[in-house]
Amino acid sequence: MADTDTLPDSPALPGTPNPKPVKRRSETADTLIFLVKLAAVVLLFRSFIFSPFSIPSQSMLPRLYIGDYLFISKWNYGYSRYSLPLSLPLIPGRIFGRDPTRGDVVVFRGPADQDGHANDVIKRVIGLPGDTIQMRAGQVILNGTAVPKERVADFTIPLTPNYSGPECPAEFQQVDPAGKPICRYERFRETLPGGKSYMVLDRGEMPVADETSVYSVPAGHVFVMGDNRDDSGDSRFEPPQGMGMVPMERIEGKAVVSFFSTDGSANYILPWTWFTAARWSRIGEGF
Repeated sequence: MADTDTLPDSPALPGTPNPKPVKRRSETADTLIFLVKLAAVVLLFRSFIFSPFSIPSQSMLPRLYIGDYLFISKWNYGYSRYSLPLSLPLIPGRIFGRDPTRGDVVVFRGPADQDGHANDVIKRVIGLPGDTIQMRAGQVILNGTAVPKERVADFTIPLTPNYSGPECPAEFQQVDPAGKPICRYERFRETLPGGKSYMVLDRGEMPVADETSVYSVPAGHVFVMGDNRDDSGDSRFEPPQGMGMVPMERIEGKAVVSFFSTDGSANYILPWTWFTAARWSRIGEGF
């Protein structure tokens, strides 16, 4: 008896061409196509929505520590070539542009060095186009009016592998009640017009940073400063010592939230140290 579950191949009708076999892509080709699509999605996401950023210096203490990682949103101030990987010149000027608000913490492309290389930098916006800014005795004078600066409790930070002796001058090094080495700075609360308030540090009298001439912010630019006022190369100084006035089109995004922080003690080949080095209390802090 014939197997009723199996039917013989039907013969081709006279004059009908045999169908061509369908070629299947190899698994390798499918994987490569998937990876290309994934890379395109990641590049679009990082260019136009959110992008990660790591903190390499102490210029934004006390808000940001060396070893902090944060996300920046990319749509707040519009887009330019600096929004794209490698600053590809695909966007003319700045599109969908909006000016920052005083007090925003922004990431921007800094001026190029002697080799033509430029790094991303993070600072706080203090002055907008048309503003005048001056430092007198370590206090910001904005449009002729002193920005309120209120003394608060000292700021202390533990000395760790990524914040050690070179970052903390000897005169600021102390020991906490538990016998651990720390760095201690005077801390102040600064409040801009409009009510934006944040903490700044002061290391004492430093005329080059605390006493300046009057700066006028030109159209299409912002004046930025680091919160660690006596250890920040910002708009108070011209390149290569500082940033000078920052063109709007170089602003890449606005700091949104910290998503990780490490004290620098992790060993990359020892995964458990990634957890012991983490500063968990700093994760999730907004701006």
